[in-house]
Amino acid sequence: MTSYSKTSALMRRGAEFLGSDYAILCGAMSWVSERHLVSAISNAGGFGVIACGAMTPDLLDAEIAGTRALTGKPFGVNLITMHPQLFDLIAVCGKHRVGHVVLAGGIPPKGSVEAIKAFDAKVVVFAPTLALAKKLLRSGADALVIEGMEAGGHIGPVATSVLAQEFLPELAEDHLVFVAGGIGRGEAMAGYLEMGAAGVQLGTRFACAKESIAHLAFKQAFFRASARDAVASVQVDPRLPVIPVRALKNKGTEEFTAKQREVAQLLDEGKVEMGEAQLRIEHYWAGALRRAVIDGDVENGSLMAGQSVGMVKAEEPVADILAALMAESEAALARR
Repeated sequence: MTSYSKTSALMRRGAEFLGSDYAILCGAMSWVSERHLVSAISNAGGFGVIACGAMTPDLLDAEIAGTRALTGKPFGVNLITMHPQLFDLIAVCGKHRVGHVVLAGGIPPKGSVEAIKAFDAKVVVFAPTLALAKKLLRSGADALVIEGMEAGGHIGPVATSVLAQEFLPELAEDHLVFVAGGIGRGEAMAGYLEMGAAGVQLGTRFACAKESIAHLAFKQAFFRASARDAVASVQVDPRLPVIPVRALKNKGTEEFTAKQREVAQLLDEGKVEMGEAQLRIEHYWAGALRRAVIDGDVENGSLMAGQSVGMVKAEEPVADILAALMAESEAALARR
């Protein structure tokens, strides 16, 4: 294995926490971050994360088993906190002795962190504000991911560079903080590591890897796109708290606007509760994403992508992507 001494030194804490060679996580992308991509990333020295998304416990059970059959290296599982069967999914992770569980999509419900720690797994959380980050870390979270608005999929309102300046000086000395959102090259990774990040998370860069099962049409849409093509969805009704989603603009993004209006009307008429309304939105995204990733319907499906999509130009093996990131980071640090 090539030695990347400066980069490896900066990401040592993160790599030891993950049990991987490199403190580079793959963001959990529904339908994309499944057994083939996850195992390939872990086998190449990174840290793959299964995207549970809207899976049932039985489906997650099969996916973890399938991933274990392809790699003996550590990997994680990403669970959506609003999933109605969250505790059943946690139990599946416990059955398989998953070492790291990532809780995403909202504040972890009461008892969820404790349930994960009961089988000695590490808990990784997302936090949009510094105050919430401190609270979650006090409540038992082992590591934190800060993700800027440049990311693909569900996003917050603040840029990665601003979050890094806000969180890292306050937390990085005593806690493990991974930076995500808009990272497409190793030079950016080096900068965040120098600021104190334990490691980084990338999604868009891995979506078009050779090992990704995404449809060729999905990948080609990424190759054609520039940063400005990855746009955030618009919230049409302030009463329906919909987390914005960044994706390549197409008919599917317009259909989502119509879907929001439909769900908001059901909410107004008292036909659904707020929790059910939000779940309907999530199920919409799961279906729209499947149409694009699996079926190759790039007109009507959801092409979730971060603004780093303009740097994705061709299919590459995961090992080559990781090697390029590490080499770019090492060269940048050597020039300091």
